[in-house]
Amino acid sequence: MKFRISPFMLTRACLSLFAAALLLPAFSQAARAQSVSSYERESGRQMLKMIKLDIEKYYYDSAYHGIDLEARFKEADEKIKKATSNGLIFGVIAQALLDFNDSHLFFTPPPRVSRVEYGWQMKAVGDQCYVVSVKPGSDAEAKGLKPGDAVLSVDGFEPSRDVLWKIQYYYYALRPQPGMRVVVQSPGGQPRQVDVMAKIYPGKKQVDLQESINWLNLQVEAENEAHLSRHRFAESGEMVIWKMPGFDTYKEKDVDLLMEKVKGRKALILDLRGNGGGYIVMLKRLLGHFFDRDVKIGDMKYRKEVKPEVAKTRGDGVFKGKVVVLIDSQSGSAAEIFARVIQLEKRGVVIGDRSAGAVMQSLHYSHEVGLETVVPYGASVTNADVIMTDGKSLEHTGVTPDELLVPAGADLAAKRDPVLARAAELLGYELDAEKAGALFPVEWRK
Repeated sequence: MKFRISPFMLTRACLSLFAAALLLPAFSQAARAQSVSSYERESGRQMLKMIKLDIEKYYYDSAYHGIDLEARFKEADEKIKKATSNGLIFGVIAQALLDFNDSHLFFTPPPRVSRVEYGWQMKAVGDQCYVVSVKPGSDAEAKGLKPGDAVLSVDGFEPSRDVLWKIQYYYYALRPQPGMRVVVQSPGGQPRQVDVMAKIYPGKKQVDLQESINWLNLQVEAENEAHLSRHRFAESGEMVIWKMPGFDTYKEKDVDLLMEKVKGRKALILDLRGNGGGYIVMLKRLLGHFFDRDVKIGDMKYRKEVKPEVAKTRGDGVFKGKVVVLIDSQSGSAAEIFARVIQLEKRGVVIGDRSAGAVMQSLHYSHEVGLETVVPYGASVTNADVIMTDGKSLEHTGVTPDELLVPAGADLAAKRDPVLARAAELLGYELDAEKAGALFPVEWRK
């Protein structure tokens, strides 16, 4: 079981007029060039029906946040009957779930055969969105897109901390695009428009609901977006810096092996920036390495019961040194819970940006549609809310750091990391921002 967020970096789940404006007109444009068969339409209706049944059976809130489930899905079904493209069908299903305002309830549509690599990534830093990485050799690099550029608009829409996830969900999950028109502004410069083309790795020439594709491989491709993700470590005297990409193992022995790299040191910086969460097994085991007693994480609020979640101490083998935890707007789910437990138990200091506020527990339910040719799809369904020991949920609020500190656009452009440098300072070590920024460069797949 996982505390998880979307593989497409879904960090919010409130549907607004912006989301409707973003999704539906784009799908409508495609609708003019496509037609949808009766088989495809019925397949879409079957998807909607199965997902509704998943929510009825497994969603943690039997009142569905006050939503009239029957009416909402009946309305969606009527829209599917009138839809003129597969993209529009998927958009209707996605919207039905996004209305719940729940970070862990979302539709995973049938994946596309072609993989789209945009060659650049952005994230929210404070309330502004910035380019944070550009792949060497990409069209984005050739067009002059650079880390540190403030992103003012994407295809006419203004990205912000609250709506960034919608853009990412659209471009990564619902409707990958061959390119996008962005307006950016470099530090000290003027706004400029850049048309950035994606690199498309084609599969079959035509994709529709009747085609069978490799769901697992394509999901992994979309999740990684050409980045390599691995645990990385750096040392400075008796201090270790651990760059953790995710709570990515369900094997306790793997957690123990990772902790061997920090064993006996006097200080640890645990960098959870960009860490979207993962397995609860890893969360509990990791927390057990930082306390000489069992520690209550919080209460899991299921539909019919509430169960406490406890991390068991590792006893004499616990890490006894000082701890600083780094978080940012992309730290989600299990990463947020870890940081908050460290705060509540006064075990260490948390610095950086406010976290994603995507903290629920969910299970993914996979389905297939079709007879001779089977097409996979599914939905992540929230089965529990997480109530921390202070009686509060982190959903939609996130973790507020003990020390709020974010890099400026100029820092991103110069590849400086003032947050990591400050963490080292808090532990009594010297690490300038330039050297800190060079410790963990983005690693791209070749």
